[in-house]
Amino acid sequence: MIREAGPTAALAGVPAGVQSQGVWVGRRQLFVRFAGEAETASMYTAEALARELKRMSGRAVFHSISISGRDALGNVEFLQAAFKAYTPELQVMLDTDGQRPEAIAELKGNLTLVQVTIDFTGADTNIERAVRSVAMSAQAGCQHALVLAPRDETSDAQLLRVVEQVHQASDGTMIVLHPSPSAERGPLDRRWGTLTEQGAAVHKDIRLMLRLPPPAGMR
Repeated sequence: MIREAGPTAALAGVPAGVQSQGVWVGRRQLFVRFAGEAETASMYTAEALARELKRMSGRAVFHSISISGRDALGNVEFLQAAFKAYTPELQVMLDTDGQRPEAIAELKGNLTLVQVTIDFTGADTNIERAVRSVAMSAQAGCQHALVLAPRDETSDAQLLRVVEQVHQASDGTMIVLHPSPSAERGPLDRRWGTLTEQGAAVHKDIRLMLRLPPPAGMR
């Protein structure tokens, strides 16, 4: 039964699509996408989101629900109300940049997987918060993953340093390494195999995977 829920949030829709990166890459998901500044947004009540998730999950087969987009954890009250109004039968993944680690515990009963992505575009403090988000996810009892999405200029030393930090935060983390954008456009060189080997010497669960580019892949 869906009950009345009051909070609202700006969403860029609830589209169906295929996950483009991370642990569940290639899985068909329902995306709850919080709108960014440049995106067309619609205001949803928590009740409206609950109804939409129930309607869409009943009409087609999906692997899971992905909560993503801009500052999803800035809308914890909205998500709590939506999941109180409707408890999905599907697994739920939170896809986050890791900038609100303390908020993860507030959703722990609703999440199957917390996936933290580091794209190496910000300051070192952003990486520190992302690593802390992994630790908080482990403490909350959620499956937890780190996605390393390096830029072309990201060094091997930077990547391996993050692997070491995340291993210290939780040795149960699933780490996914995506090659840099230019590397993904052609045959992969030995660098990526060597990086995976070096990372595996530090952390037992590290995977080298290609992203699914749009429009096939969504996030």
